[in-house]
Amino acid sequence: MTSGSTWVAWTARGVEVSVLSLLGSFCWIEAQPVEVAVPLCQRVNDGFSAICQEHQGRFAAFAALPLTDMPAAAAELERAMGLPGVIGAQLPGNFFLTRTDAEAARPLLEVANRHRAVLLIHHGPRPGDAFPKVGGDTDNARRRNGTLDMQASLSSVMVTLCLTDVLAAYPDVTIVVHNLGGNIPYEVERMDHRSMLDTPEEELPSSRFRRAKVYVDCNSFGPRAIEAAVALYGAERIVCGTDGSAFGVDWTRKALAEAAIGEEAREAILHRNAAAMMARAGRGAEQAMAAD
Repeated sequence: MTSGSTWVAWTARGVEVSVLSLLGSFCWIEAQPVEVAVPLCQRVNDGFSAICQEHQGRFAAFAALPLTDMPAAAAELERAMGLPGVIGAQLPGNFFLTRTDAEAARPLLEVANRHRAVLLIHHGPRPGDAFPKVGGDTDNARRRNGTLDMQASLSSVMVTLCLTDVLAAYPDVTIVVHNLGGNIPYEVERMDHRSMLDTPEEELPSSRFRRAKVYVDCNSFGPRAIEAAVALYGAERIVCGTDGSAFGVDWTRKALAEAAIGEEAREAILHRNAAAMMARAGRGAEQAMAAD
């Protein structure tokens, strides 16, 4: 199994806890016909849970879901949230590019909200979406797909999640968008300027991003970007992300060490924020069962 997007809590010796997931392209088993995707996703999720149980306290997991059939995906999320170690699921960003797109994800949001689950929104296509957008024969295709398009798409996801009411009905779900939520920390000043000119009666976007409940991770970014994200979102809304140990542990460790954010903010990002949300996941279902 591939360890894809990974949150980590740190000690002085390195990584303390990793969250396992499939590679976040969503073009594998999640995009297969439902009769193929369901048993494969179940097998993956059962396997993740077994790893978590074998290595108590070392791993948690994001479930893989059969995304070609939303009722089936919701049912598998419901089942997976009963597995030891599973704290939520990973969903493709294209479900949230606009508020209209997000309507299709409501069954998953409802299940996640009931279980106080964590949903990692990772750049990627819904089944049937063209992906990647830039062909391999285009100049700088990897740079265009892996940075330019990815970050622009994640910025749109953050606008949907933070500047609309799509999450209003789901106060107990924890949403995390990877890669600092796209380019929002850099674009928000221009967004505020345009807002003051175009819609001066509205609350500034920067204020709405700051008070939204959406978290971001700092995967693949350097110290200056992390500083900008702390200034916009607050350190309490950022978790440490490495996207798999081979990709970014050393890079992320160095970036956080060099970022001028202060030790309290660094500790929150490296450990406290992720630990709190992982501990919270699943409590909603436990409380409901106790009430019954």
